[in-house]
Parts: sequence; structure tokens; C-alpha cells
Amino acid sequence: MEFMDLATALFRWLHIATGLLFVGLLWWFNFVFAPFSLATDGETRKKVVTELIPRALYWFRWSALYTAVLGTWLLFVVFYEGGQTLEAQQPWSIGGYVMIVIVLLLYRVYVLLAKTPIGKDLRLFGAIGIVIVAALTYYMIEFGHFSYRGYVIHIGLLFGIIMVGNVWEIIWPGQKKILESMKSGSAPDPIIMARVMQHSRHNTYLSVPLLWTMIEAHTAVPAANSWLYLIVMILIGWALVSLVYKKAGKIQG
Repeated sequence: MEFMDLATALFRWLHIATGLLFVGLLWWFNFVFAPFSLATDGETRKKVVTELIPRALYWFRWSALYTAVLGTWLLFVVFYEGGQTLEAQQPWSIGGYVMIVIVLLLYRVYVLLAKTPIGKDLRLFGAIGIVIVAALTYYMIEFGHFSYRGYVIHIGLLFGIIMVGNVWEIIWPGQKKILESMKSGSAPDPIIMARVMQHSRHNTYLSVPLLWTMIEAHTAVPAANSWLYLIVMILIGWALVSLVYKKAGKIQG
């Protein structure tokens, strides 16, 4: 086995491991800790938050970063150098490069949109999001000549950029301010708390479709001939997350 093959296998393994840690902690925060926190009194909540959350946030933010770094390496080696991005016999064109740039820039569009009143309406925000993803997927195929694996992994790249950006730009800085307030005995800023919860919830909804894109090599079934197949899988993922949220709120200690 050549060195690059061994490195790719090792990095793919580590990418999955760090991704499991990242997403697992994300689900723990949203499905376990958040309902638990609402059921505790002020002193208990302060003790738990100041002692437990910093430990969880350490692994949470660094696993997110390492997952992104390893995923970027795999993207270049497997898809760009390995020729898996475009349809067979299709050369790289300006369309392909433009679509990649759009994927990279859409995180800023997401952040701006999340700050508007639209961002406070989860269903409306999701509806706009799925339209953007559908349009992006369509143009990656028609304009960029991406293969099934190519456009699926780039939608995953978009979701991953949003999730990691949320962690390092919004969730972690916001949580630091919340922790500082609680340690000093003052009430956390409700605006900061709401923004942290908003983006954590967004990450949770993105996480399940993201896992689908990570296994894209195993999902190229006949139905994948239609770009609508990916859109349906994203919607199914969002529906599953919604059901788990509802269930999490009903579980008693």
C-alpha cells in the first residue's frame, strides 16, 4: 500500500472519530443537557454550568475544528486530486470553480440571514435554506458538471462550514460570556443566550444531513440519478431531528 493510500485511510478514520465526538456532544447539549437545565433550580444550574459545561465545550470546539481540518484534507485528496468531483470525462471549467467559491461564501449569507427576523422562525428559515440548497445543487450539476458524489460532498462541505463557523464564531464566544456572568453572580445576557441556542439548534438540524453526505460513497443508488434525491434526504433528516427534539422535552429524570 502506498503512503498516500495509508494516510487517506488513517485521516478518514480520524475524520469520522472526531466527527462522532463533535456531533455526539452537540446532540448531548441539545437533547440531554438543555431539557435537564430547564428542570433545575438556580444554584444547581450555576454549579453544573460552571463546572461541567467548560469541560464539554473544550472537546466540543476542538473536535469541530479537527473534523473540519481532516475533512478539508480528504476533500482535496479524494475529490480534487482524485478526480471524484466532476462527471466522467468532464474537464474543470469556470462553472466548477464558481460553484466552489459560492459554497465557501454562503456561510456569510447564512450568518446575515440568521440575524434577521427570518432567522427567528425556524420553519421559514429552513424553507429558505432548502430552496438555496436545491438551487445550489442544480447549478452544481448543470453549470459545474459535478458528479453525484461531487455535489453531495459539497453540500456537506457547506453544512460543515456553517456548523464549525457557528461553534467558533458564535457558540463558543457566547458561552464564554455566559460562563463569566454566572461565575460573577450576574444574570447572563438573554440576547447572547438566545443567539447561542439559535445557532446550536441550527447545527443540530444540519448534523443529520451532514452525516448522510459523509457516507456519500455508499449512497449512489439508482434514485441518485435525480438531484431531488439529496433534497428529500435532507428533509427526512430535519424531520427526524424535530421528532427527537419533541421526545427530548418529554423525558423525565
